[in-house]
Formats: sequence, C-alpha cells, structure tokens
Amino acid sequence: MKLLIAGYLLAVAVTSVLSETIHGLVVFTRHGDRTSKFYKGYQMTDLGATQVHSVGSFYRARYIEDGAPHKILNISPERHQHSQIWASAPDQSVILSIVKSIPMGLCGGAFRLTDNKILLQTATNFLQGLYPPLGALDPDLAVDTDGSDTMSPINGYQFIPIHGEPNEAPDTIWLKGDDGCPAYTSASNSYETSAEYLSTVDSTRKFYSQFAEPLNNVMPAENVTYAHAYDVFDLFNVGSIHNESFASVVTTPQLSQLRYYADALEWGHNYNLTQPARSIGGMTLAGGILRQLNQTVSTQGNLKLSLLAGSYDTFLAFFGLTNLTANNADFMGLPGYASSMTFELFTDESTTTFPRDTADLRVRFLFRNGTDVSTPPTAFPLFGRAEDSISYDDFVDELGSRAINSVNEWCSTCQTSDGFCSQDGYASSSGDSSSRVNDDSSSGLTAVHAGVIGAMTTLGVLTIIAVAVFFCRRKPASGPPLEKRSSGSETESGISA
Repeated sequence: MKLLIAGYLLAVAVTSVLSETIHGLVVFTRHGDRTSKFYKGYQMTDLGATQVHSVGSFYRARYIEDGAPHKILNISPERHQHSQIWASAPDQSVILSIVKSIPMGLCGGAFRLTDNKILLQTATNFLQGLYPPLGALDPDLAVDTDGSDTMSPINGYQFIPIHGEPNEAPDTIWLKGDDGCPAYTSASNSYETSAEYLSTVDSTRKFYSQFAEPLNNVMPAENVTYAHAYDVFDLFNVGSIHNESFASVVTTPQLSQLRYYADALEWGHNYNLTQPARSIGGMTLAGGILRQLNQTVSTQGNLKLSLLAGSYDTFLAFFGLTNLTANNADFMGLPGYASSMTFELFTDESTTTFPRDTADLRVRFLFRNGTDVSTPPTAFPLFGRAEDSISYDDFVDELGSRAINSVNEWCSTCQTSDGFCSQDGYASSSGDSSSRVNDDSSSGLTAVHAGVIGAMTTLGVLTIIAVAVFFCRRKPASGPPLEKRSSGSETESGISA
C-alpha cells in the first residue's frame, strides 16, 4: 500500500496537542516479515520480530514513557500494570509464544520453536517493545522490594498476559470473524464469478506467463495467473527480501505490478458494497474495537491500552466497511508488514481525570503503514466524513451500525450452527446491538480467566526456561522439506502478505 500522499500527510499528520488528553487506545496490528505462506510451516523471521518490536517501542515513546507527546493519562511508564493493558491474538499457544522470544544465551541468540503461531508471536514482540525489561529501564525497579534484591528472570523481563483465542472459542470471532463462516466463504468466492474478476484473469495472462518459468519448481504454470495473484506476489516478495539473487528474476516494476494485482484480488475477496458478507471479518473487528473502548469508558479509564493482532484480510474488510477509501484509494491495497491502526479515545482539553459524560469524549482513527520511522501515524476520517475525529457517542452509533456485536449475531450472519454456535445461549437472533456493546462482559476474557493466565505465565517462567535450555542443548533434528499448500485465503494460524 503506497499510502500517504505528501500534501495530505502534511495536512492531517497528528502533532502533539497540549490541550488534548488521551484516555485510552485500541491498537490492531499486523505481523512482521515472514517466510512465504505458500508453504506449510511458515513462520515470522527475525526481521519480522524486530519490526513488530520496533512498532511496540514506537507506541511506548508516543504514548507511555515519561515525556511522551501523547501520553495516556495515568498510565504506568515503566512497570506495566495488568489492569491497564489487555492483549489478544488468535490461537492458544501463549506459553510457546513467550518461549520463542526469550533471549537464550545458550542458544547463541533468540530461542525459536518451529511452530507458526505468528499472531501470538506478534503480540508478544509488540509488548516487549511496549514494556521492555525493567533492568534496561531502571535496575532499582527490577529487584524485589522485600530486601532480597532478587531480580526477576531475564533482566527483569515483563511478562504481560496475552489472551490466546483458540479456534473453537467464541471470542476468536473478534479477531478472525471470517474463519469458519460459511456466509463469508460463499460471498468471497463469488468474486471469482464476477465480470471484473474474469476480465482481469484474461487480460493479465500474458503478464503472468513470464513468471511461469521462474516458478516451475514451485507451482504449475496453469496456476501462475491472476487467480493466484496473492501466492505469486508472496513468493516473489519474500524472495526479494531474503535472496539478493532475486533481483535478476523479478524487477522492481514487475514486483510492483504483481503487488497491484494481489491488492485487487484480495480487495475483491474481502469487500463489496453490495455484498456485505465479504466484510464479516471487518464487522467482527468493529465489534471487538467497540467492546474494548467500552471497557475503557466503563472502568473510567482504568483500561489504558488494548492490543489486538490480526491479518491483512481483516484490515481490508475494515477499510472498506468504514469507507476509508473515500479519502484515500490506497486503502484498497494490502497493508505492509507490522502495519497498525489505532483508535485514540481523548478529550479536547487538558484534564487530570476521566470525564463523567461520554459527550466529552472523542475518537480518532490513525493508520501507520509498515515500520518506517519517517512515517508517523496519520489521522484519516472514518465513515466518509471530513473531520479526522468524531464524538465517542457518534462513533459508537456509526461503527455499531456496521459491526457484528455478539456471538449470537455472528452465528446468525454466518448461517452456521457448527461448533460453539450449536451451544445453548448462542441463538440465531441478533438482538439489539447497543445493549450488546455496553455489556459488562465486553472486555473479552473475564477477570478470572485473565488472572489464571497471568498466574500460569508467571509461575511457569522457570519451567519454561528449563525446557528451553534442554532443547538448546539437544542437537536439532533435520526436518522434512516444506510442503506446498493450495492457494486460498488465510487459514489456520497463518497470516498475511
């Protein structure tokens, strides 16, 4: 996505406004660089982990540390507080994600397990940047206050709970609402019968034919077409990043054209004004965003920052759903690695307390494409409006009218009774959206569940390290070659371009 025309960026770039007070954030982020998702067993690379960590560090500098230009009111600047931070990512391998990112000297670098829980790792790496080890911030904070002067493991590493949502759990819909949804699958696949799609397949055959030979050991020539535009782009894009010899295989203009067609294909699968079901992933993300902002409001600002990790198709569906393309057509393109969108909850005046009336609250949407330090988050108007912020009450109304706000509604919209939709309590009727958004349970996992995860994470740290050391000392076995996967939208735990 070649977002942000210079003149527009200068006109709306967010600057420090002394009269504003930030009360809370919701951040939705994409993973960093990875191996090609054309193959099974793909995973985030060290570059990707570094990219996501740098994004977390950027958010820390902008919103958390002392002197931050947009510091969230009363947020803890050094030692994280469990009640202030809430993070969620698909799947349930919380412990594996933590182990993967623990620096292990015995392994000669970062310890990495060969699963592909990319979004869980994304959340972990982001939080590492958001709240670094206390020993690096202030050694005095990293030791116990009981007189023992004992430092917590790994230089005071801060273990922040991540709510891993398994595929069979209802709460997974807020992050990947298109997964397991027959209505989405049917609507998305219908793009491939459209006149636009069929015409593009025919008109691009000659262009794609030049890439059949370079890919002849990877995919059959008949598949090197617009029908598989994302796979073709992904293979060449990953190669261009990690293999210098690829410069002789694909030129920069060719790679840009491959990306253009991948953009078009994925946009067609995930948004169509006349077929809303293609955007179900965006609808459920909208519901999740409302739930988290509502939690900040209902706790009078006690919840400061909510982090959600997801994939590019959810970005695209949300972009279309909220009419961001009305102000910039680049929103029809794939977001870059480690891109993030942010929802700032703020008041127009400087204050030391959370407002009593929601009429005093406003919401601003910002997007940061990739990790380029020269590209700050930029505010964009939502819902086709002209202003770059909106009153909180109007935001709830506007986004709520576009959102899926309950599991019941998701089951009904997706036209499924499988899995958790077959359980008592998940009826097919959608009910009233405003009452659902304001439900006390809208923070995701309950406090009890969060406490259990936090306790298990903290108490299990030494065991995790012991297991990690065990694996480090073992000679790694050589695995089988990577297997090809069939082309299609993201499934399993994998994610994006």
